[in-house]
Amino acid sequence: MSEQELKGKIGIVTGGSSGIGFQIANVLAEAGAIVYNISRTGKPKEGYGESAEGVIHIRGDIGDTEAMKTLLTEIAGKNGGAIDFLVNNAGASFKCRAEEFPEEQFDRVMNINVKYVFSMSQLAYPYLKKAKDKGRIINITSMSAHLGFSQVVPYCASKGAVLAMTRGLAVEWAEDNICVNSIAPGWFRSELLKDVLDPEREKKILARMPFHAYGDTRDLGAMARFLIGPGASYITGQDFAVDGGALAFGY
Repeated sequence: MSEQELKGKIGIVTGGSSGIGFQIANVLAEAGAIVYNISRTGKPKEGYGESAEGVIHIRGDIGDTEAMKTLLTEIAGKNGGAIDFLVNNAGASFKCRAEEFPEEQFDRVMNINVKYVFSMSQLAYPYLKKAKDKGRIINITSMSAHLGFSQVVPYCASKGAVLAMTRGLAVEWAEDNICVNSIAPGWFRSELLKDVLDPEREKKILARMPFHAYGDTRDLGAMARFLIGPGASYITGQDFAVDGGALAFGY
């Protein structure tokens, strides 16, 4: 891959003020892309430092459809009416046993992880169609789309839905100049992981993969860079695990 292989491309990362989204945005920008990073804070969270040149932080609520519609129109207007990529990274979870799971938290997880992923894809669709080298959507799934985990069952359900959505959109939009893929992160340090982690759970997590260690979030950025780059125009409907071998691990 060339150092500036994404030069001239303009796109969006959601939920990029920290963790996975923050580094995906950085890696894409370092490869030459202009990345509009939408988050509730509109800036990197404390302790994350400065973003790479080319990352533009925007404060926004992806659940506000009208605001997002206006924003995407403005971004596309700076690129001849096109958007080259959309990375649906924003996510939410809540730790609670299934029989006690609050309905309002279930709705929150499903809205952020599924409904808003779909609505952002819908809003980006007319601009992704106009991309010169095929528009690209990357959804962030999870090990939870493939494996069952206790105390986060709605999260598992939501990520399974995103995986199914990825495949469905890939098929439906294949003739519309759009590739749709997903990345399934294994275990990386992030704000979302902190919300559900405790010492016992961490011990189980690290024992559940061949490398027995957390990953580097820049590896997820490298996968996104590949999927958005010139070498991935014939790849669609696929889920790429970056997981330290977790899905392959037997005993």
